[in-house]
Parts: sequence; structure tokens; C-alpha cells
Amino acid sequence: MPINQPSNQIKLTNVSIVRLKKGGKRFETRAHRGRQVACYKNKVQEWRKGVETSLDDVLQTEAVFVNVSKGELAKAGDLKKSFGNLSQDDIIKEILKSGDLQVGEKEREHELTNLRKDIAHRVAESVVEPSTQRPYSLAIIEKALSEVGFSVDPSKNAKSQALVAIKMLTQSAKLPVQRARMRVRVTIPAVDIERLGSKIKEGAEVMEDTETRAELWEATLQIDPSQFRVYKELLDKECKLGRLDVVDHTVFAPPAA
Repeated sequence: MPINQPSNQIKLTNVSIVRLKKGGKRFETRAHRGRQVACYKNKVQEWRKGVETSLDDVLQTEAVFVNVSKGELAKAGDLKKSFGNLSQDDIIKEILKSGDLQVGEKEREHELTNLRKDIAHRVAESVVEPSTQRPYSLAIIEKALSEVGFSVDPSKNAKSQALVAIKMLTQSAKLPVQRARMRVRVTIPAVDIERLGSKIKEGAEVMEDTETRAELWEATLQIDPSQFRVYKELLDKECKLGRLDVVDHTVFAPPAA
């Protein structure tokens, strides 16, 4: 004979938890992961950003718990005491919006693995071997990051951590690297060449070409990314009619024939 489950308990599987403590009590919602564990957290984040608007696509069940592991539902009196006259939907929305997202171990490891690969990919797209100006393979970058002791911080985005990783590599002797150059185009009035031409040329790693036409002087340069701000400030200060355009964010030497 099957054992009847208490009416205030619901047993669910393959779920994660959003938890909020309010009015001295802890309340939890079970959020739907779907078939792919990695998709769950993204769904919650999309809902918090307003990209996802349907609770049906976020929740596995529209219920509020006090103990998810035991499947114990929150009592109506406790909900009213903590949330006042809010409807069930509004209570769930408050928990989803302000609660702490509990991530399972497998999901956390999956996210860290993806974040680590994203960081390594960004680094590989941003650095070169100094003597050849050619990029390293992703495998070499991943190995080098491991050797210099780079560790992933799950609370920070890949872009900011890639900058930290590049700095660690450039300061280490494990792998010779430098930031890949940017290709930019500087445009100034031809009458300002004598005054600004030398300053523009001295900041360039490579001066590709120059051209004067229609009373304008244009120069295409390869520069270290750190020099972009220097050029921008120079034109803002010294030449209000000057322009600085990015042609390529990264410049790699062509592969050997």
C-alpha cells in the first residue's frame, strides 16, 4: 500500500533553490532547471534582468517552502506575517528577485569550467608571442594560466578576469607574451601635421601608411592597446577636429608560408 505524503509536503527532483530570509523565517522556492543543468542559473538571471517574464519558464512549481530538502511548504500564517497581504505570485517574485541563489555542486563546477574556458579564449585572442607577433593556441594559454597559478573567481566576469590573467602572464617567465597590437586610424587637419605629426608617430609600434587628401591627413597605425587612451586624450586636447577610429582590435602576423 503506498504511503500518503503529508499535504504540506511536496517532493521534487532535479531542482535548485532560491532562498530568502524575512521576518525571522527562511523561505525557499524551487526553480526549474530543465533538461540541462547549466541552463537553470541563466534562467533566473534572465528573469532578474527582465529578459524572461514568464514564471512558468523559471519555476518547477509555484510554491513557497520553508525546507526544500524535506519538501515542507510554508504555512499561510507565516507568509502573511512576513510578507503582509502580498499574493502568492508576488511573494515568489520577491524571493526570486532578492533571494540567494543556491547552486548545486555539479552546476557550480560546470559554470566554473565554462568561465575558465571563456577567460582563456579571451586571453588567446588578446596576446601574441613577442618575436613573431603570432597568437598562441588555446591549449598553450590554458596550460600557461595553470602554471602561473591563475584561479577563476566565479563572482567576476570573464572580461575583467582575462585582464588579470594577461597581467600575470606578462609578469611571469612561464610564457613570453605581449598584448596584441590594435590597428587605428588617426585623422587630423593637414595644417596640424607639423604640430602633431611627431607625437602621433612616436606612439606607434608600426606606422603602416599616411595619406593627405581634401585638407585632411590620415595615418594608419599599429599601437599597443594601452596607447589608445593616450591618442584619444591627445586629440581631445590638441585637435578638436581630429578623429581616432579603431580598424582592428587585434592585429596578428600572418602564419608562416
